[in-house]
Amino acid sequence: MKPLRSAVLIILALLALATLLAWPREQHVPAGSPAAWASTPDNIARGAYLARAGDCIACHTARGGAAYAGGRAIDTPFGRFYGPNLTPDRATGIGDWSADDFWNALHNGIARDGRLLYPAFPYTNYTRVTRADSDALFAYFRSLPPQRQPNRAHELRFPYNQQIMLAGWRLLYFRPGVYEAQPARGPDWNRGAYLVDGLGHCSACHSTRNRFGAGGDGLDGGLIATLGWYAPSLTSNSEAGLGGWDREHIVELLGTGISPRGSATGPMAEVVARSLQHLTPQDLGAMAGYLKSLPATQAAPPDPGPPLGEQVLAEGRRIYETRCADCHGLDGKGWAPAYPPLAGNRAVTMTPAVNAIRMTINGGFPPGTRGNPRPYGMPPFGHELDDAQVAAVLSWIRRSWGNAAPAVSSTEVNRHRAPPVD
Repeated sequence: MKPLRSAVLIILALLALATLLAWPREQHVPAGSPAAWASTPDNIARGAYLARAGDCIACHTARGGAAYAGGRAIDTPFGRFYGPNLTPDRATGIGDWSADDFWNALHNGIARDGRLLYPAFPYTNYTRVTRADSDALFAYFRSLPPQRQPNRAHELRFPYNQQIMLAGWRLLYFRPGVYEAQPARGPDWNRGAYLVDGLGHCSACHSTRNRFGAGGDGLDGGLIATLGWYAPSLTSNSEAGLGGWDREHIVELLGTGISPRGSATGPMAEVVARSLQHLTPQDLGAMAGYLKSLPATQAAPPDPGPPLGEQVLAEGRRIYETRCADCHGLDGKGWAPAYPPLAGNRAVTMTPAVNAIRMTINGGFPPGTRGNPRPYGMPPFGHELDDAQVAAVLSWIRRSWGNAAPAVSSTEVNRHRAPPVD
């Protein structure tokens, strides 16, 4: 092990040298005036809305804990992170922070004490947030009841727990920069882009990440490995590409969790419940318009592979007719929006089939929202169907009513049978 450790130390030294030679400069944008973060009703209300838009509560609130007091575990391939305390407690929260400290964390990814922050906090997106919005957020968080809850140290494996490694990562993958509007696109489009690419940090889930955890700015889809769900591409028409959707259907999906074209389930259901349903129709419309405008990526349809065997066909049909047809119909057309169609449903035919497997095994519900307060859900079948049976029924669905997707194997089902990580 000594030669390996020596090699790692040499790499760390080289990274340190590279960092000193080419450290990306921090950016500072001054506040308009101290009034920008003053505890006025207008600043607090605006900051509360922006916190909703950024879904800050999702990572900064432990299950059953006080809002924004931190402590929620965030598992990644590199170890476990814990969301910090954002309440104004002076000892454990941001009570001693200044508006500049808050801006520096949001925009530059640097803590008040100078430590580099890990991009599990998506400052790679938040760097686009304007100084005015940062100050309003700061005013809101400072208005919360202080919660004395010490922050938990991250539990990362070596060498990911070394700040010098993080410095090298930032050198390769991070450049601070405020969102720059494109005047030719108009205010509505720019507002949508600002929300999707900045505060909404949609690419944090909906982009492919490399082996070092860096994602692109695109929305080309990616597996959220530790959650066991696939965030589909928002540009590919074979996944969740929205170019062909009606704008009002996108607004319905984002604001209520259901629409004639699909439902939000899995991690997206939480995003809708805690964040998107609270946005104004104007902001949801701006996001929908921006998402519709993204250039579509054309991928070759997946090869469905050889025909299904007679035994798999018979077993898949039997399971579907006895357990699925009452809601989704013998013709696969369902009863939207309560029971979505399976015929032509890209969420069902997508590759990888992880989301369809998860839903079949664990069941699930769209979020309960103001627009859909009593959502219809799907019961779990994991306790009734073994891996081969789940694979058979999904394979049959993915080859019926004009669907032409690859079969699902029992091995693939078994891989995703474990419950998602909280």
